[in-house]
Amino acid sequence: VQLVESGGGLVQPGGSLRLSCAASGFTFSRYVMNWYRQAPGKERELVAVSSSSGNIGNYADSVKGRFTITRDNAKNTVYLQMNSLKPEDTAVYYCNAKRALFDYWGQGTQVTVSS
Repeated sequence: VQLVESGGGLVQPGGSLRLSCAASGFTFSRYVMNWYRQAPGKERELVAVSSSSGNIGNYADSVKGRFTITRDNAKNTVYLQMNSLKPEDTAVYYCNAKRALFDYWGQGTQVTVSS
């Protein structure tokens, strides 16, 4: 099983980034896909959730209206479009796949929002 995140980097406040998470080794379309983040000195926070079909997305209040989670089950990939980024969005972002007792994590990608 592999989850490989990409797309992180340094961006100015108000800017945008799109994170990608490529999955392999499991039946992607059967899993709920999540994006978490963890800032230095803080607990890991659930940012966005996609149902297995991609029809339903849920978001933390802190990112609602700015972030959008989507997925392409044909490509085994989940995305996180992040707009209107703020310094407080700075964190390592993790992709997570969850189904019943199965719980897989990527290695994370750093997002830094700074001028």
